[in-house]
Amino acid sequence: MRILNIGSMNLDYVYTMDHIVQPGETAASLDRNVFPGGKGMNQSVALARAGADVYHGGMIGPDGQLFLDVCAGNGIKSGYIRCIEAPTGHAIIQIDSSAQNSILLYGGANRCVTEEYVDEVLADFGEGDVLLLQNEVNLLPYIVDRAYGKGLLIALNPSPFDDRLNAVDMDKIGIFILNEVEGCQITGLCASDDIIVKLLQMYPRARIVLTLGEDGAVYADARQKYYQPVFEVRAVDTTAAGDTFTGYFLTGLCEGKSIPEVLKMSAKAASIAVSRKGAVPSIPGRAEVEEALKEK
Repeated sequence: MRILNIGSMNLDYVYTMDHIVQPGETAASLDRNVFPGGKGMNQSVALARAGADVYHGGMIGPDGQLFLDVCAGNGIKSGYIRCIEAPTGHAIIQIDSSAQNSILLYGGANRCVTEEYVDEVLADFGEGDVLLLQNEVNLLPYIVDRAYGKGLLIALNPSPFDDRLNAVDMDKIGIFILNEVEGCQITGLCASDDIIVKLLQMYPRARIVLTLGEDGAVYADARQKYYQPVFEVRAVDTTAAGDTFTGYFLTGLCEGKSIPEVLKMSAKAASIAVSRKGAVPSIPGRAEVEEALKEK
């Protein structure tokens, strides 16, 4: 089963801070690093390192060669990535002493997807394939409509959540992967159990994966519900934790593993990711995750 990810690619400028800068405050950073990132690329790397057959699509600028290198180094098919005359997207990320983050996004080339490009890419995919989307590229409503019409299973990580998602026909989404904040924004409810009940009322044919940070994760569909506790580690950087979970979850699902197995593998992978700095560099490979699961 092939997974197509039409997703963002951002150069992440990561600043280590004692605390997240407040409005009107000027503060000196303790360190600065530049990493390849973007929710799209993070999730493609997680998919690939988990063992999926993944194709990445999207736009970069002349300064985006790093992402082609990342694809080549991780076995991600990059033939659908286009280089255009616009700056590559970037993010300014603050990481505080408790590993929490604050992220400012600049869309750049990520916001330059065209309908012609979408049609060109989707022409090579159809029933039996999976499309993974996030809300860091433009034309999501068009992409969803076209992919659904071709019979792809669509997985959506509605992050960052904003009003542009209101134009997406959510009835066409097969899998929602989201956190409590996004769940609250979609449903208007903030308790995890209430979010799941409401989402299944709104989209009864969908599968829901709700990540709960330190409280683990929950999977639910019309027939079943499973809870996965978190694996406790010393967190260093939580930037790619959710993206790692997403990549491992979809990979396990495509492999036909049971939901409890998939959740456990995804949670372990995310726990490893938060113990390391950076987005792409923090994502573990499948062998490391499986070995970690064997440890007592």
